[in-house]
Amino acid sequence: MSLTKFLTSKVFLKQIAIAVVAIVIVCFLILRWLSFTTNHGSFVEVPDLKGKTLATVEIELNDKDLRMEIQDSANYNPKYPKFSVIEQYPLAGTQVKEDRKIYLTLNPSGYRKVEVPNIVRKTFRQAKPTLEALGFEVGKITYIDDIGKDEVIAVKFKGENLKAGEKLPITSKIDLVLGNGN
Repeated sequence: MSLTKFLTSKVFLKQIAIAVVAIVIVCFLILRWLSFTTNHGSFVEVPDLKGKTLATVEIELNDKDLRMEIQDSANYNPKYPKFSVIEQYPLAGTQVKEDRKIYLTLNPSGYRKVEVPNIVRKTFRQAKPTLEALGFEVGKITYIDDIGKDEVIAVKFKGENLKAGEKLPITSKIDLVLGNGN
């Protein structure tokens, strides 16, 4: 039998028709199954979680069949309570599927601590930007008799002398004792 006769035979055309019908039926069944298993068309609205404690967040997300994933804590924000949510993704009001992970960023318990740099015997002009670059604030400035005019003689925090390398929370006010040039 030649190839052209075989391709135009009833047996071959019948087999092609059966294959096409089988493919259409399989595709239809797969699409129905996907629609059912992915809950096509049903969404849950993400609640606003900012400022809420972890226990409250867990209850709210469980009620809506959502999961949470805690990201690393961000920089401390004094406007929010400790260990409360300061950021979330997806944002509040977003439509998501059930069992979706909501990524949360928590407010740490306080500012992170930074080492105090060695600024003793440096000029105030050098010391101030060094402290501010690390996140500290320059507090009270006092002068004592010393030959170095505007040179840092001592560094204090809450009345106690500090040594280079000690750790303090960011935004701490550091008092400086400067020489007056006498």
